Amino acid sequence: MTWRYRTIFIVITILFSLVILKLFYWQLVKAEELADLGQSQYGNYITLTPTRGEIQTSDRFSIVANRTVYLVFANPKEVKNKEQTALVLSQLLNRDSASISAALSQDKFWVPIKSGVDAKTKSQIEQLGLLGVGFEQLSTRFYPEASLAAQLTGFVGKDDLGSDKGYFGLEGFYDRQLRGKSGIGMQIHDAFGRPILAQMNDNTRAIDGRTLVLHIDRSVQYIAENELKDSVEKFGASGGLIIIMDPKTGGILAMAASPSFDQATFSKFSADEYKNPAVTNLYEPGSTFKALVMAAALDDNLVKPDTQCDICAGPVSVGGYDIHTWNNQYQQGMTMVDVIRHSDNTGMVFVSKKLGLDKMLSYFEKFGVTDLTGIDLQGEIAPGEKPKEDWHTIDVATASFGQGIVMTPLELLDAFSSLANDGKRMEPHVVSKIITPDGQTIDLPPKMLSQTVKSETAKVMTEILVNAVNKGEAQFARVKGYRIAGKTGTAQIPIAGHYDPNKTIASFIGFAPADNPRFAMLVVIDRPTTSIYGAETAAPVFFNVARSLFDYYKIPPTVNE
Repeated sequence: MTWRYRTIFIVITILFSLVILKLFYWQLVKAEELADLGQSQYGNYITLTPTRGEIQTSDRFSIVANRTVYLVFANPKEVKNKEQTALVLSQLLNRDSASISAALSQDKFWVPIKSGVDAKTKSQIEQLGLLGVGFEQLSTRFYPEASLAAQLTGFVGKDDLGSDKGYFGLEGFYDRQLRGKSGIGMQIHDAFGRPILAQMNDNTRAIDGRTLVLHIDRSVQYIAENELKDSVEKFGASGGLIIIMDPKTGGILAMAASPSFDQATFSKFSADEYKNPAVTNLYEPGSTFKALVMAAALDDNLVKPDTQCDICAGPVSVGGYDIHTWNNQYQQGMTMVDVIRHSDNTGMVFVSKKLGLDKMLSYFEKFGVTDLTGIDLQGEIAPGEKPKEDWHTIDVATASFGQGIVMTPLELLDAFSSLANDGKRMEPHVVSKIITPDGQTIDLPPKMLSQTVKSETAKVMTEILVNAVNKGEAQFARVKGYRIAGKTGTAQIPIAGHYDPNKTIASFIGFAPADNPRFAMLVVIDRPTTSIYGAETAAPVFFNVARSLFDYYKIPPTVNE
């Protein structure tokens, strides 16, 4: 008996040990794999996609909104007649029936068929009562005003993982704010693998994106885009842009560019058309830059408005180069007021000699020349500061009339706008406030960047610019009855070590009304073919837009003419 009991005991011990070892194997070695297997039979984790925030103009109209679309999916195990189902779906979804048939042949409970399906198509499919075919609600970008402000808003594409991502403009700069936070839910299945419930808690729930409210005025943007489109065609130009901002706050009221693109079908356009030339294109500003250099010399008491130029009787030789006026006309003893009025290059060389390199660079820093403006748009560039030792005498002379120095159009407008704001340069900004999903408002207050010149200097320079509008080359196009401060520009285009003799970038910059500015504006016409001069191309565009803005803002004339 003792031997028999001992044998039974050994057998039981061995069996018990085997059970312990198996449990150990299941609970420790295979624990993760078994958990995943059990989870797959019960349900699966799904990503809960938040609704992307909208982009609204200053009147709270959504120029970038969301539209409900659907993902069509199928459970191949429920689909009875796969070939017929594939044929019907291919006709309604405009997809190849073979690819749908291949998806339905998989040994899975869930396969995607097509995303981005509209409500009408969804309804047509539902009416057919196709067994095993279902829908998941999604949202996609929708543009109620079509391609309005395309380069400004940017677009939503896909990242490397197939998730929505903002590119360019506001969509790119504010992507994290707009996209919100994805959630995680447990999708529970029934015995046939059909989704019946998504479990989640407050910690894993999706958080919708925030809405952006812009300084952009929809009517002003529309005015700018229409005028620009007509003008590019009229002058046979390769493109152009118009930027309008509030000089007192830095708020961007409109930003139009041509050529443009359609955000809804962005993939049909080239990558170059996505870029916003206001912040991504560097160019030599030409004569519009003269206002900044003249303001610097006035501010440092190096010249006065009635100071006479003693080198303006003919071409000026600097560093072995002869500098001419744009029309080869010269006037000995012209005042600083007339230098700006006639856009005289030799007069600006006179001013640059008074300033000198050190003071010129000091004022360039105040005006933000060659610096990023800090605007809230993706893609802004700046040329960077040129080392002082690389400046030569001829560089100082040509910089005084806007050649040999590059900047973005927005940099120029931001610097120039300080003359309309008592010398205060503001940070340009597109977004005025952010609205959270729960309705809280986050205001983005104006930010002063620098004091470029004294308030008194800004007022004196304003009068000089008003005189340039009233008596300069573009006086034929001005809006009568209004005091407008402005300056023409005809910038040459550098190519292969010299300037193109036939192509220019024509521009006009200004603000109005001069005594209490409501807007500052830069118009750039790129390579016009009907005339190379800013006075004959960009200036009329500026005044056409200004006339519309006076009407829109109900600003009455103040001058009897």
